[in-house]
Amino acid sequence: MQKAKLVENAKLLYGQVVAAKIKALVADQVSQWELKYAFRPLLAVVRVGDDPASEIYVRGKIRTTAEVGLTSEHHALPADTSETHLLNLIGGLNSRDEVDGILVQLPLPKQIDETNVIDAIDPAKDVDGFHPINAGRLALGRPVLA
Repeated sequence: MQKAKLVENAKLLYGQVVAAKIKALVADQVSQWELKYAFRPLLAVVRVGDDPASEIYVRGKIRTTAEVGLTSEHHALPADTSETHLLNLIGGLNSRDEVDGILVQLPLPKQIDETNVIDAIDPAKDVDGFHPINAGRLALGRPVLA
């Protein structure tokens, strides 16, 4: 009986319709932000290596960023990139005032420690919310970068 009740109250969601509504809302907010502050937020996307799934995901993020009126830049690094090189890039992105968000596409090649990379991202620019400060705040029900 309990299962029948759940099915009776179920609601079918159409992902593309919901996504389009969210994109329209975000685009409107970005437009208002641009009018008020005279700039567009910038997302820096970093991908290391040639993983096909990661390439598709990053391409989608860049396309969506443009659709909602944000600016993005893509840093595609070769698979043999060293952890030091990647950490230096992240440090540079952290220090650039015009960069509002950083997304490092996971997984990373085996020579790079993902924990070190996640920890290196400025928590205020951590779009994924993986930095320990952001994950901790989320777990505690405190405000985090959305």
